[in-house]
Order: sequence, then C-alpha cells, then structure tokens
Amino acid sequence: MYVGQLKTDSDGHDGSIKYILFGDGAGTIFVMNEYSGKISVLKKLDREEKPFYTLRAQAINRVTGVPIEAESEFVIKVLDVNDNEPRFINEPYIAEVLEMSPKGTYVTQVTATDKDDPTNGNNARLVYSILQGQPQFSIEIKSGIIRVASQIDRETKDQYQVIVQAKDMIGDVGALSATTTVVINVLDVNDNAPKFQQKIYEMSIIESAIVGEIVGTVLADDIDIGRNAEMTYSIEERGDYNMFDISTDSITQEGIIRLKKLVDFESRSRRYTIQVKAENKYNPELFDIATIRVYVLDVDEPPVFLEREYFMKVLESAPISSFVGSVTAKDPDSADTIIRYGILHNTHSKSFDIYPNNGSIFTIKTLDREEDLWHNITVSATEAKTPAYISYVHVYVRVMDVNDNAPQLQNVPEIYVCGKSRIEEPVYTVTAIDKDEPQLSHSFSFMQPFEDSTNANFTITDNGATILTAQDGYSYQDNPLFYLTVIISDNGIPSLSSTSTLTIKVCDCGIDNNTESCGKGGFFFNFMNSAAVIAISIFILLILVLSLLVHVRCQKKNNIMSEKGEDLKENIVKYDDEGGGEEDTEAFDITGLKQHTVMRERKPRRKIRTDIQSMYRLSLGLGPDVAIFKEFLAEKLEEANTDTSVLPLDYLHCYAFEGSCSPCGSLSSLSLTETNVSEIDPYY
Repeated sequence: MYVGQLKTDSDGHDGSIKYILFGDGAGTIFVMNEYSGKISVLKKLDREEKPFYTLRAQAINRVTGVPIEAESEFVIKVLDVNDNEPRFINEPYIAEVLEMSPKGTYVTQVTATDKDDPTNGNNARLVYSILQGQPQFSIEIKSGIIRVASQIDRETKDQYQVIVQAKDMIGDVGALSATTTVVINVLDVNDNAPKFQQKIYEMSIIESAIVGEIVGTVLADDIDIGRNAEMTYSIEERGDYNMFDISTDSITQEGIIRLKKLVDFESRSRRYTIQVKAENKYNPELFDIATIRVYVLDVDEPPVFLEREYFMKVLESAPISSFVGSVTAKDPDSADTIIRYGILHNTHSKSFDIYPNNGSIFTIKTLDREEDLWHNITVSATEAKTPAYISYVHVYVRVMDVNDNAPQLQNVPEIYVCGKSRIEEPVYTVTAIDKDEPQLSHSFSFMQPFEDSTNANFTITDNGATILTAQDGYSYQDNPLFYLTVIISDNGIPSLSSTSTLTIKVCDCGIDNNTESCGKGGFFFNFMNSAAVIAISIFILLILVLSLLVHVRCQKKNNIMSEKGEDLKENIVKYDDEGGGEEDTEAFDITGLKQHTVMRERKPRRKIRTDIQSMYRLSLGLGPDVAIFKEFLAEKLEEANTDTSVLPLDYLHCYAFEGSCSPCGSLSSLSLTETNVSEIDPYY
C-alpha cells in the first residue's frame, strides 16, 4: 500500500538520483522506490502495538554515491481504526441489596475499557446498557452505575443475574461491544408475619396421660429467613388455656403443646379448645393465631380408691377378728364393676386381713401397743373382670393403748442412810415408769404393805415417793442393812400396781453428815469406823518396824558371807581328770577331805567358769559343818566308787565347795604323776 513520496528538487527524472530509506522499520515494514522515492508498507500495521514510526531518507548520485542533499527525517503515524472491542475489568461482579429498597438505590458499578485511540473519533467512547435485569434495575449509560429501578421482594426472587453491555463508538452502527453478568443477591428484611399451616388443629390425648406429656405440635411458616424467621408461641388466655402449656423448639421453630393438668374422660368435658399465637420474635406486631381442639380419649383404668391414704385405730386389747376399718375403691370407667380387695402381706400386715368383697379390715392376732404402735398396710383393689388392672393404697393403723402394764421403779441406785440421821429426814426419792401412754398413767402412788406399815425404820410419802427416816440414828454394828417394800400403783382403769424391795445401807457419812462419800468408797468405806482406822494404823507401824529389823540383820549376814565368799572363790578348782578307772586309786583320793583344815597362802585369782560360780552362789547358804552337806559329799563319793556301769571317761567330778578349815588344805593337792599320765590311753 502506498504511503507517501519523498522527492528532491534536484531530480531531473533522468535516473541519476537514487533514494535510500533508513530508520524504524525500514526494509521490513516500509520500502522506498529508489528511482521515484515512493514509500510503501509491506505488512499490516497495528496502532495498539506501535502508533508511529520515525524514518530517514537521503538522495545520492547513483553513479558516484555522493549525497545530493542532507538526510531528511520524517514520521509515519498509524491512524486508528475501530478494531478493538471493549473489555470489562474487575470481574466477576457480585452485589447485594436489601429487599424493599427505594427506587434509585445504588447497587454496584461496572467498568469496561477499549484499546482504540480515544482521541481519534468515537472509537474508544463507550456506552453501557442492560440487556437482562429490567425493570428491577437500571444502569447509567456513561458511568456504568447500576441502581434499583423498581421495588424488589426477596420472597419473590432472592437473586438476579443482570447482563450489562458496553459499546464503543457511542453505540453507532459498526460499533463493537462486550457483555458481563452482575449477580445481585437480595437481602432479607423482616417484613413477613408467621402463618399457621392450618387455622384449626385437632389433637387427642388419652385420659391416663401424665402432666408434661406432649399433646401435639404446631408450626407457623415465616417466609423470611435467618433470625427474621424466628418466632415464639403462646396460648391466648381464652377457653381452656390453663389446661395446657406450649413451648418453642429453637431448632425446628415448632410449638410443642404439653399437658399442664390431668384430664379425665369420665369427670368433665371430653374436648378442650385453646388458641395458640405465633409471633415474630423481634417484631411482635407480626403474628398469627390458630385454634386447637384437644379430644380426651377413654382408656380402661384400674380402680381408684376414694382416699389417697387411710388412717384407722384399734385397741390393743381388741380380740381376734375385731373390725378395724374399711377401704373403698371404684372403677372410673364403669360404676357397675365388681372390685376385689387384698392385702400385700409383709411383717406388719401379718396382724390384719381384709374381706375381699367389701374391703373391711379386721385383726387376725392380738396386738401390743408397746411392741408396735403403728402398722403400715398396703391394700390392693382389682377389677374382677380384668385382674391386670390393679391399684394400691396405704392404710396406717394406730394401736390405741389400754392400761395393761404395771409401773416399775426406774434406775434405783444404792441407797444410804447416815448413822446420825434424825427422824423424818429425806433419804432418797424414787421414780417409776410405765410402758403405757402418759394420758392413762401420768401419775403414780407409793405406799408400804399393810404388814409393814408399823415399820419403825423408814416411811415413804404417797405422791412424792420420798423415803423418810422413822427414827433417830442408825447403828452399822447393830443392823448395817434395811429392806423397804414399796407398792407402786398407777391411775389407770383398772389400776395396776407392782411391788419392789429397796435395800438401804447404813453409812457413817463423816462430819458433814453427807451420803455422797458413801458410794465412792465402796464396801471398805461403808463399814470403816474410827476405831478400825486406829487399829489398822498401829498394825501397819509394827510391820514397818519388824521389816527394818529384818533388813539390818540380813545386811550383817550378807557381809559375813561376802567375806567367806571371797575366800571360797580362791579355793575352787575344777578337775577334768577322767581317772584310770575304778582301780586307779592314785589319781583321786577322797580321804583327804576328812583331814583338818590347813591354811594356805593366797594364790593368784583363777578364771572361774560361770557354771562353777552359780554352784558357788548356791553353796553360800551351807557351812562346812552342816550335816546335810557332809552327807551329800558322802553319797556322791559312794556313788562314784560303786557305780560300775558308768565309764570313768563319761563321768565328771565337779566340786564347788571344799569347805572352810579343811584338814587336807586344798583339793589342788591331788595331782597325777607323770607315770600315771603317760599310762593313760588317750583313745580310751
């Protein structure tokens, strides 16, 4: 394509001038005719890639190559054509708008760009329009701002996809365009009231239902969403509103109706009517009301006792088969049903039984109030036709008291009377107990038997039950014990009495004439008087003196024996010689013991064995002239000489005491000669 031409004034059109092209794109994009200077383009140009090119051209002599003129610089500008369509930026477009927003409310803005030259005509001038999304939304042509065009309702449609178009060349013929989709979410507004699915609900419940049992559920719909759809249920204070209660399930938004009071098919209306209100939790002005009818269904119920529990009385003196009381039960379903009664036997019910036809309770054994005051009985009632239906009731039977226990003395300790007591002094006040109830035996009378009424020792008051002295002074030596017979009577009808005998001991009581010390000293102090104390004191003193004399004498004897013991320790020698047999008279001769004592010099102390020391201690009690000791030595000597059944090797001669003043001097003088020792066979 021809672009333009460069020509010098010196060109004579004779072909002597040559045109040369230099610069940006020379030879590749642009070429120049070297004879005419015409410039042509070799390929398509893109203004958006390069809007202009700077080139140089020169005319030279074709033959000599000498420039005819200086270089000339020129610019080739690429003119824009509308060859680029608009493009939207910041996609995707997502917007939100509240339902019921007024007209003209801003929603969002879209933006498109065009690569064409904005300065060259209208190639890059864009306009916006909505292809889809009217009449709810509109768009500003130049800015691309989307606004609410009419009222929108989320409950009708909660999302819109608005298609927006952008055109260049101000939308003229031949303009290029592009489209984008704008997602508009409609936000909820709390503008809808709850609506019950039904205006009238019918429910039923059996008459045996317990309080709190679920009767049914209701549900009101709210086309709002989220927290705007939360609601609460309540029962309007009309009709039978106090029979039922309703609560709201926060998860399912259901109204749960529960039984508030027990219902009875036979007692009253078999249908209940209530009105339930469902209101928006955050806007109480948005609500709806529905009517609920609850029907009570009949069930076969067990018998019902006329009282929840029964209290009866019976005298403990009542004979067997005595009537105690009766219970009554009825069938709530039918008045003609025959009821059978029974007793659940346990530990207490073994004393009673019941007539199965009329519910009369009677005794089957004698009763004792003092043993069991109350009896707890469980009575059953059963339908004769349907034994599976059974009811129970507790019957409490109180055993009434009769005066069948005589009074008895209570906790009577040891009673003492002072020897120096004066007449009509109080000694002790006795008390009595009665197992019967206090209402029948609240007071007692005390008296002595008629035959003892002339007793001159003690008397007893009737009401105060105080024992009084009947004489001046009591002697322990003459009579240490007194016995008082007391008759105790109650005021019951008939009156009962018992007889008890009290033992009264005579006590010295000391200087202050108080009996408190009598019991603390026990028997010893009760019978101890001043003369006995003096006699015992003298006896103890004599024992002490005698003990002192014995002790002094023993000390002297011990000193003598200790001196003798020292001498004995030095003369005790143990001989382990086995001897040469019975015929060896040289090894040991006992005849030396019969000689007179020979005094020896004191020798160094030898080591004494413990067994010899113990024998020494035993020998301290015997002197050398004691006949028993001499006989002992003679017997042992005779036994050693005459016993042929015991070998000499097995026999041990051990002497613990040689005696003082022995004529032979010492046993140590007995020795063996060397010849005798050598003759002894060590293996014998």
